[in-house]
This record gives sequence, structure tokens and C-alpha cells, in this order.
Amino acid sequence: MIKVQGPVVLYQDGVHEAARRRRSLRARYAYGLIFFATNLLAWFVRDYGAKLLRGLHHVPVCGAGDSKCFQSGGVLRIFFWVMFATTFGTRKLHEVRNSWHSGCWILKFLVYAVSIIIPFIVPNIFIQLYGEIARMGAGIFLILQLISMSHFISWCNKRWMPDSQSNQCGLFGLFLSTISFIASFAGIAVLYVLYVPNSSCAFNIFTITWTATLVAVMMAVSLHSKVNEGLLSSGIMGLYIVFLCWSALHSEPQTGKCHTRLIFTNDGDWATIVSFIIAICAIVMATFSTGIDTRSFQFRNDEDQLEDDVPYSYEIFHIVFAMGAMYFAMLFINWELNHPTRKWSIDVGWVSTWVKIINEWFAASIYVWRLISPVILRKQAANNEELVPRTLIVQCSR
Repeated sequence: MIKVQGPVVLYQDGVHEAARRRRSLRARYAYGLIFFATNLLAWFVRDYGAKLLRGLHHVPVCGAGDSKCFQSGGVLRIFFWVMFATTFGTRKLHEVRNSWHSGCWILKFLVYAVSIIIPFIVPNIFIQLYGEIARMGAGIFLILQLISMSHFISWCNKRWMPDSQSNQCGLFGLFLSTISFIASFAGIAVLYVLYVPNSSCAFNIFTITWTATLVAVMMAVSLHSKVNEGLLSSGIMGLYIVFLCWSALHSEPQTGKCHTRLIFTNDGDWATIVSFIIAICAIVMATFSTGIDTRSFQFRNDEDQLEDDVPYSYEIFHIVFAMGAMYFAMLFINWELNHPTRKWSIDVGWVSTWVKIINEWFAASIYVWRLISPVILRKQAANNEELVPRTLIVQCSR
């Protein structure tokens, strides 16, 4: 009986660990839905909270007749920061914190409700302070998205572009590269049509032209004989920065004459609503894909994962979602806490425009540096190797 009991116990432990692992992986999608619902609720409170929640005007953060609390406190959420603090350091599936991350949904619903109420009952100075922190968190979130994008591009390049020492053809990679560059330059042409209706739009002309220059520079650097990166990575990055350029121009206040307004019939309001919902869904998907890519943000990825280890880093997952919520909050209030925003608008204003332009330039600079840094490091290493024999010769001659 003793000989049989050992394997049976080990088998049962393995079954329990497999079940915990499945629950942990499924929990990611539940948190994704919570994140989506959180941002929809933030939008609802921002646009309709002042009318539907009139009783909140007596609390400290909301003055009488003031709707700023619904635009600042209403969009700031702390639920994922609570999850980050309570799951930090979780490494094994049998830990209590793993059960908290993957289950206890009723208790977490109560915590979620409290996290929604808190911004309306704390003094306004704390909301202002958290708003400033949220700006920094949103900026860090953009950097995290860039890191995740860089890892995705590297994965695509290794997956579909053949190694220089292999005999693979890489036709699919070449096809994707061609499509990416055609789409990039076609997108630039469309930007000129939509956002340069006349020659007086100097800012838009410069922004689009500089984006086209960046795409061409990335293409030239990736094809250089000393770099030899290929076209796929630069093509995907070109598409990304063209998208950022479009997003920046789309965020410009539509008060000037540099927007070609698309003509709708009586459904203009519906077009605004549909574009608003598409923007929310796109950013939620980007946040979710960044959050589940936790290995991209770990300093060491070469460690072997044991059977009882958690399948991904919970603290990285929750902090990405927390900063994503901060980023969404900044989009809903146009990066300005004390200025009103109009209904069904998201990420409109000159601050939003410049944030995206700087993000575009930073992304292109990081990508080019990633291409040329190995060449520079190899050259420095070669110079150091040549310097050592010369030093020895001089010492021997003395």
C-alpha cells in the first residue's frame, strides 16, 4: 500500500496543479472583460453622471452644480492597483494569493464597487494628485506598449524571415513585407488627402512628411549590408508609426480648416458613436495583448518553469492593466483634469496630439537604435581587440 500511495498522491497533486493553471489562464479573460466594463462605466459617468447622479453633489469632491468630479474622479479607477498590491510576489500555484487572483469573484466584485466609490468621497486634492500620477502612468503604459510591439516584431521576423545561413525561401515573409510597405505609403497618401485640404496646413504637412521620412529611413537602415535585418520588421514598424501619425492628426481639435470632414447623411451622430466604440475596443485589445505578454517585461526569461509555478507574472499583468486604466482616464479627459470634454469624444486636444507625435518619434528612434546598436557594439569590440596587442607591443618595447 505504501508503494502505491506515493504515485497516487503525486498524480492527484499534478491534477490539482493543472486545474489551478487552467483557472489562472482563464482569469486573464475575466480581467479583460472587467477592464472593458470599467472603461465603459468611466465613459458613462463622464458623460451622463452629472444628470443621473445628482445626489453626489453634496460629497467633498463634487461641489454644488459642479460636474468636474464626474470628468476627473469619475474616470479614475484603482481596482487593478489593488490587485497588483495583493498578488505581488506570487510564484506558486498552491499559494493563497493564486486563489485570490483566479477566484473569489464575489469578494472582488465588492472590492471593485468600493474602488468606484472611493474617488467620489475622498477630498479633491487626492483626486488631483492621483490625476498627476495617472499622467505619468499613462506615459509608462505607452512605453510598455512599445516594448511589447518590439517583441512582436522580433517574433514575426524570426518566424517568417529566413536566417542568412539557412536555405529557406521566406516567400510569406517577403509577401508580408511588400504588403506592409505598400500599406504604409498608401496610408501616408490618405493622410495627405484627409488632413491637408490646403497649403496653409503647415503643421499637418510637416507631421505627415516627417512620418514618410521615418518610414524611408527605417527601410534604408534595415536593408544596409551591415545591418541586414530585412524588410519585414521595418515594414511592420512603418505601419505602426503611420497609425500613430493618423491617431495624432485625428486627435487635433476640429476647429480649424485642416480637417476634411467626411460627409454623412442624417447618421452623422451614429458615425461618431461607432467610431468612439471602435476606438475603445481597439485600445482595450491593445491593453489586453500587452498585459498577457508578461515575459516581454521580465529581466530573465531563460529560467525553466516548474509545474507548480504560476503560468505568468501576476504583478506585471495587473500593473499593465492599472496603467492602461490610467491611460484610458487620460484619453477620456484629454490629458487635462480641469477642462470639460464634450460627449462621445475620446482623446481630442492638442495635448493628446503631441503625446502621440512624441510617441511616434520615440518608437522610430528606438527601432533604428535597435538596428544599429549591434553594429556599433561589434565595432567597439573590434577596436578594443586591436588596441590590446598594440598596448602589449609598446610595453615590450619599453
